Amino acid sequence: MAGPPIVCPSLRYQDAKGAIALLKEAFGFTELARYENEDGTVAHAELAHGAGVVMLGTAKEGPDSEYGRAVRGLGPTQVYVVVDDVDAHHDRAAALGVKIVMPLTDQDYGSREYAARDAEGNLWTFGTYAPEPVSS
Repeated sequence: MAGPPIVCPSLRYQDAKGAIALLKEAFGFTELARYENEDGTVAHAELAHGAGVVMLGTAKEGPDSEYGRAVRGLGPTQVYVVVDDVDAHHDRAAALGVKIVMPLTDQDYGSREYAARDAEGNLWTFGTYAPEPVSS
């Protein structure tokens, strides 16, 4: 696959700055961009892990529009991230106090993975299984 990722999970956090710190320190993401609102909250941020990108921002009551109503009150989500050395990745996250909810597990389909929750309840699964996209 050449070019930028074409699917990017987008999450909303009450404490987006805290989420960015966790994603960088415990999970090894790299911050690509951060734009802040006048009040210092994160309007939009982009973090990369390998060829993948996750976007996030501070959860705020949106404008009274269809989109604003749709994103209001979004709950936790799950994101899967492919990593080369899942054991080292797990050990780093655990050493930093991240809540591990599924220990390192060898799956029947050949992946080795673990799952952790961030401070706002999102489930992050890291593993060796890498889906192969179909070229169009």
